[in-house]
Amino acid sequence: MGTKGLRLKEGMVTPSGEELQQVLSLWGPAVKPGDPAHISYVQIKDDHIHFEINGGPVRRKKWYQRVEISGTNGQPVTGGGEPQTNPHGSYVDLYFDKHVPEMTARQLRGLLYPVLDFNARNKEQAYLDTVPPKVKEAIQAHHVLVGMNQEMVLHAKGKAPKKVRERDGETEYEEWIYGEAPADVDFVRFVGDEVVRVETMKVGGEKIVRTEKEVILPDRDKDKEAKKEKEPEERPANSPSLRRPGEDSQDVPKPANGPTALPPMPPPDLPQPPSGPGDIVPSR
Repeated sequence: MGTKGLRLKEGMVTPSGEELQQVLSLWGPAVKPGDPAHISYVQIKDDHIHFEINGGPVRRKKWYQRVEISGTNGQPVTGGGEPQTNPHGSYVDLYFDKHVPEMTARQLRGLLYPVLDFNARNKEQAYLDTVPPKVKEAIQAHHVLVGMNQEMVLHAKGKAPKKVRERDGETEYEEWIYGEAPADVDFVRFVGDEVVRVETMKVGGEKIVRTEKEVILPDRDKDKEAKKEKEPEERPANSPSLRRPGEDSQDVPKPANGPTALPPMPPPDLPQPPSGPGDIVPSR
């Protein structure tokens, strides 16, 4: 998601690998594997084709937002304001060497295959293709493994009819309960997003407890570090500033001896101006 989409050229996607995982952890995906993607806008340019996914990164104006009407004193009255960002969209740019060649729809779908799969498959099958083989087998058998995350458990067992939040010492956990007596009952315990314990109560009274990790997923610590190292967001174009028009931040003089100290506060016994109706009160 966001204003930085994907660049596709000669079957290579940019960004990719670890850089792509960091971007996904920061902003999230516009489409998850298996979800239907809506190509909402197509624009053919000199050397690439621009595909906007799920509305694109910026909401496009409606036709009536482009209409301009003159008011009583000749002042223009427009139907819309500044373009707004779309929190669910993104884009894919398909690049060519020099110019966009002639091609059939099937050829174009083949070029987009590294990003978009036009073969009709259900969401479950598409998701199973993204998980390790051991997890895939467990999901197909409706079996929960210690080490799975919540999304995997949902695909394996569905939504839990009952959930319980408890505390074990300093550790908070959530338990998902599947089944009711006299049938088998499964208690799946999560700490955070990870399954740490699976307890099964059999019909005959036998209790089976599994706590050792049965599957090891990719370490998510890198995603957490990427969130911590997230750069500050860019200021909007119309954000308030104390600089003069045309003055860049690099042109602002900087003190040679470090940042300037704050001005001293007035003594507490000085009379303060009373506040009343109509006064401007600073707020956060």
